Amino acid sequence: MYVRGMRLRLAQLYGGLLLYGVSSSLLVLAGLGLDPWDVFHQGLSRTFGLAIGTWAILVGVVVLLFWIPLRQRPGIGTLSNVVLVGGTMDVVLGHVHAPHAMAARIACLACGVFLNGVATGAYIGAGLGPGPRDGLMTGFAARGHSIRVVRTAIEITVLATGWLLGGTVGVGTVVYALAIGPLAHVFVPLFARGRPTPEHALEAV
Repeated sequence: MYVRGMRLRLAQLYGGLLLYGVSSSLLVLAGLGLDPWDVFHQGLSRTFGLAIGTWAILVGVVVLLFWIPLRQRPGIGTLSNVVLVGGTMDVVLGHVHAPHAMAARIACLACGVFLNGVATGAYIGAGLGPGPRDGLMTGFAARGHSIRVVRTAIEITVLATGWLLGGTVGVGTVVYALAIGPLAHVFVPLFARGRPTPEHALEAV
């Protein structure tokens, strides 16, 4: 029973991470604005070269180094998140061309945001370790800081830096910011498979 349950959780984890990479790619293809971290990744890509997904992996590794002084412990989901999301983005964006029609771009944006919410619920609900960026926020929160303040400060910093480096900030950035919280609030408990979900998990995504 335990083995079967673990297999289901692993399938949910990896399905969620793959979907997260695909949904993030849709936001890039839409060209209407990205979430703060991908604005940063795209800015690094446009300034220094390498693909946006590759930068997502490299930044994820650096963020994990910040876990050490915060005494955060990565799980298999954490390590898989670092590699699989960025890797999936590089594969998708390397083979799919961005649409030109505005209707298609809006469809990519809407699908990307919604599927990102589903993917967030799936990989967090699997309970096998938070993503590196989520763990960074909850690590600071565990030291007595408000997670909302920490999250806002971090995301404003990466958003501003990414924009200065040439990342795309637009209506999609606003739509993502407004929608991802409510979507995660629905899908994280839905995919938790009967396991209690820590309150910070809903606040961190």
